[in-house]
Amino acid sequence: MTQDWIVSQPPYRRILLKLSGEALLGDEACGIDPTLLGRLAEDVAGLARQGLQLALVIGGGNIFRGAALAAEGMDRVTGDHMGMLATVMNALAMQDALERRSVPTRVMSALKVNQVCEDYIRRRALRHLDKGRVTIFAAGTGNPFFTTDSAASLRAVEIGADLLVKATKVDGVFSDDPLTNPDARFYKRLTYDQAIAERLKVMDTTAIVLCRDNRIPLRILNIYEAGALARVAAGEDIGSLVVTGNEQ
Repeated sequence: MTQDWIVSQPPYRRILLKLSGEALLGDEACGIDPTLLGRLAEDVAGLARQGLQLALVIGGGNIFRGAALAAEGMDRVTGDHMGMLATVMNALAMQDALERRSVPTRVMSALKVNQVCEDYIRRRALRHLDKGRVTIFAAGTGNPFFTTDSAASLRAVEIGADLLVKATKVDGVFSDDPLTNPDARFYKRLTYDQAIAERLKVMDTTAIVLCRDNRIPLRILNIYEAGALARVAAGEDIGSLVVTGNEQ
């Protein structure tokens, strides 16, 4: 991260970053690419050192996707529980990468796995954030049938985040997959209701409604773009911004 994006008074005090599990794949077929994990950790560490309060939710698709196996006949609840455990593994990997960069980090799980991380307790999470600790929320909501996107929206509401950032493999919100359709329309700014009405693949509907009803702005950006997270934290208008209608 360069010093160009450091600001004396950042526009946000507390940000929740949602990373897909696939974002950790890099060049690997499955699991975690250590080089990519290190770069992402360095981006997060740079902002934490500036005093920004950061929370993370990481998916588990690089290790296990419960919905995919449920489609092949596995019990959906069992598959979702396995997916939640995959997010715990990713959270622990990110915690290790951050702490190797001298950034105090806590992992809080919605499932009880006390021997490896803390239980999620909202007041304790707020305390960690106020203390300057990067806080990683694992195991989704702790319930089957809910995505990690929904978990990210829920946690953002619970901790009073100023901004929810969803890091993806593309530059923002498109009308279609830009990797397969070069004519896909790019949305620089849109409303939550528009995302629902046009069935845009921003987040699942539950996640969108949570953000809309609690007036939390959502920024979608390309996590592979160098310095993207720091630029957003500094207030730069990159990627796509999703807001309620009154904030257009």
